[in-house]
Amino acid sequence: MLSFYLSLKPKQNKQVICPSCGAATAISDGPVHKYLESSPGCWAAFGEVLAREYSDYRYARNHQMTVDAYALQHPGKPSSQTIQSAAVHLASLCKIIENDYSNNDATEFLQKFASHKAQFFWLEPPSKPGEITVVEVLAGTDAKSHLAMVKRWALSTWEAWQQHHDQVKAWLANCE
Repeated sequence: MLSFYLSLKPKQNKQVICPSCGAATAISDGPVHKYLESSPGCWAAFGEVLAREYSDYRYARNHQMTVDAYALQHPGKPSSQTIQSAAVHLASLCKIIENDYSNNDATEFLQKFASHKAQFFWLEPPSKPGEITVVEVLAGTDAKSHLAMVKRWALSTWEAWQQHHDQVKAWLANCE
């Protein structure tokens, strides 16, 4: 699964730091997301993590947290898309971490929550988006270590956004 990530042609074996999450990845000319800001290597690493989760059910149990953590560590610039993205992913992590929702229950809940997008506004991202990045998740060698690292990643990301927890909870209260 690391094949795609490793197949990116590094330039002079140097690394680049992702401007959003701080992960060090190989310099490449690969694609990036439309509005989530990342380095091409970081986006490729996320693609590898997703490939694991989609191709082997043992890795997929924490998929919602994977998507939430990555999106929140790469929030982009203020726009209607990024405002809704951050709000939805923060609400998901809140439900999973603080309300013991399963990943599946959180995914289902988000469809309802997203319909309240008119109440969302830009939340200034934290200067440090969390201690764990997609690179540490990608380094996992089996499903058990992958799932554990995704949980740590999600918790680290949720904690990084702590200054906005009360706002996220207010949004949640308004839509329940």
